[in-house]
Amino acid sequence: MNILYIDASVRPDSRTKRLAHHFFKEIEELNANVKEIYLTNECIPPLNRESLEHRTRLSEEQNFDEPIFHYAKEYSNADMIVISAPYWDLSFPATLKTYIEAINVVGLTFVYNEKGQPVGLCNAKKLIYITTAGGKIFSDEYGYGYIKELAQKYHGIKETEYIKAEELDIIDANVEEIIEKAEKKIDKLAENIKKEYK
Repeated sequence: MNILYIDASVRPDSRTKRLAHHFFKEIEELNANVKEIYLTNECIPPLNRESLEHRTRLSEEQNFDEPIFHYAKEYSNADMIVISAPYWDLSFPATLKTYIEAINVVGLTFVYNEKGQPVGLCNAKKLIYITTAGGKIFSDEYGYGYIKELAQKYHGIKETEYIKAEELDIIDANVEEIIEKAEKKIDKLAENIKKEYK
């Protein structure tokens, strides 16, 4: 099994990263091939008029040999997607949005049918989204909710799972207790995945 791990954490001691690493430790026995993309090191430029027109032309020609498409190919070919992204300003870090721009390619991760509706082309059956927040996550709509809609309605990834640990920076918060509660949810998720993929 090929797992694509997209890490949008910025800090080396990220609590979001800690939860993601806990997940991978729990599924070690599957001997999955894990490809990690640490977005902070990738420096993916946001699309501008020139790059968008260039990519659109190549996509229409079905010419996907250029390096600009390698993120979309990795994403489309993975058997499972894991995204770890801290909750920032009601959403996630900008590096994840530019990554999404890079992988949302007509002809690789989705196509449009005759009614103009997106049809997913991705192999993955499951996407796992892991996040942490210093305060309260008031709405999932712009973070996990956005990723879920994109995965299900564009990429054809029907199953999505959500792990979160919030209010970590509130005065007198029991940080370890909150993290451990999230880890227990990960343990249950990992057990189900091991049964499914063994």
